Amino acid sequence: MTTQLRRYDIADKAGLDRLVAWFPKLIPVREKYGFSVDWAFADYEHLQFIWSVSHDGDFDAAMVEYDPSPERAEAFAGFDNPITGMKVGFVDRVV
Repeated sequence: MTTQLRRYDIADKAGLDRLVAWFPKLIPVREKYGFSVDWAFADYEHLQFIWSVSHDGDFDAAMVEYDPSPERAEAFAGFDNPITGMKVGFVDRVV
């Protein structure tokens, strides 16, 4: 299993609230392309949204299908994106 950790910097509390409310809409879209959202946390103290997504197969190949998908485009339609920066990388479980 390949796991990606995604850390987003958010503009302000209102933006983090919007992202928290919108995010569940993205989960079934990810699942349709074989991903599983492992967990997601909102860090209001540091205005960050941190989440983990995994894939049992070829993560990169799945992303090639997922990124341009009409389902993803529909999920993002009208979403006022509050993300001001992000760190995305693959991680290994330690414990």
